[in-house]
Amino acid sequence: MPFSSLGISSALLPALLRALAEKGYLAPTAIQAAAIPAILQGRDLVASAQTGSGKTAAFSLPLLQQLANAPAGTPRRVRGLILVPTRELAAQVGESIVSLGKYLPHRIKVAVVFGGVSINPQMMNLRGGADIVVATPGRLLDLVEHNALSLAAVSTLVLDEADRLLDMGFGEELGRILKLLPPKRQNLFFSATFPPAIEALAQSLLRDPLRIEVQATPEAKPDIAQRAIEVDASRRTQLLRHLVQSERWSRVLVFVATKHAAEIVADKLRKADIEAEPFHGELSQGKRNQVLLDFKASTVQVVVATDVAARGIDIAQMPVVVNYDLPRSAVDYTHRIGRTGRAGESGLAISFVSAGTEAHFRLIEKRQHVSVPREQIAGFERLEVLVPNPADPSANGGIKGTRPSKKDKLRAAAAALAQGTPPKD
Repeated sequence: MPFSSLGISSALLPALLRALAEKGYLAPTAIQAAAIPAILQGRDLVASAQTGSGKTAAFSLPLLQQLANAPAGTPRRVRGLILVPTRELAAQVGESIVSLGKYLPHRIKVAVVFGGVSINPQMMNLRGGADIVVATPGRLLDLVEHNALSLAAVSTLVLDEADRLLDMGFGEELGRILKLLPPKRQNLFFSATFPPAIEALAQSLLRDPLRIEVQATPEAKPDIAQRAIEVDASRRTQLLRHLVQSERWSRVLVFVATKHAAEIVADKLRKADIEAEPFHGELSQGKRNQVLLDFKASTVQVVVATDVAARGIDIAQMPVVVNYDLPRSAVDYTHRIGRTGRAGESGLAISFVSAGTEAHFRLIEKRQHVSVPREQIAGFERLEVLVPNPADPSANGGIKGTRPSKKDKLRAAAAALAQGTPPKD
């Protein structure tokens, strides 16, 4: 199916096709083929597809067409608002939209705003208005309070990585933003997963939404080999160092549970003459940008990241991902391993499994409908044995379930109340 069959304006198609070809899209992906016609028809949308499936282009192309078709002389006001959970993802989405629209006859101004940096340059950039704003919720509200922009003309709202917007505690900010938007608008929810809290929010906000769920086909499914290595928790760093050196990995993304762990593991790797950097939310934006640039240039070999910070890391050639600490949930596992095996490349996802996290990993396997054989590396065999306590409620491994937690329900209720809709039981 060609892009020309999706309802894109024939007048704009050559410019968009040229930009798409430069980004490697010669034909629509499954999510693009399903979503673009519906968005162009004005439908609200709940769209789920695997990481790296082309979701950004799926909502960007219709938005660019809507803005490019505006009558000449139309005042520049924010008509497209895209909310994302992290700074890196905001920069990535903004860059993608700019590159897709660069050959259009009329320039579409895209403003990218996020916290962690000075607000003044962002306020200066918004002088004269913007057509599309890509934002993290907190900084967007700061700019509204400074009268740097108005959301009164927004006609399309996009929640990108919608699950993370609530999971990272943006429920209150999201409710405040929704009150500032026109009641009549198009709402588009995009994410790799849709947990119960997001389903509740969708029910309260969307008008007869079209639901699109693109399952990974054997042809489209990322080529990711999964390995589970048994190791004592105290020897994970030594094992990581051994694997990096013996396997000669050129680029490795390592996931840890805390900012402190990111610093400690990266420091120990550096002492072993491995170029490694931590990547977490307490780093300055300048430092985070530099780490990503060095990582892409292979100046840095290993980045040790927390889940929150890593959401914006999108590097096509990411050969290896390591779960140094196991993820909190099966959903997080999906997002983590989705950092590798992108853009047609093959990838490897390794999980370190200690005696204390064995039950946790079994639940991840169950929720993922996979079985990953355990293996041991000579010299790093797991020696610890965990004796489970049946009376201990954490004996199941502590994984977050698929049922909505109390916090999830409160967030969903707050979002529903922000729209004046009674929360559902």
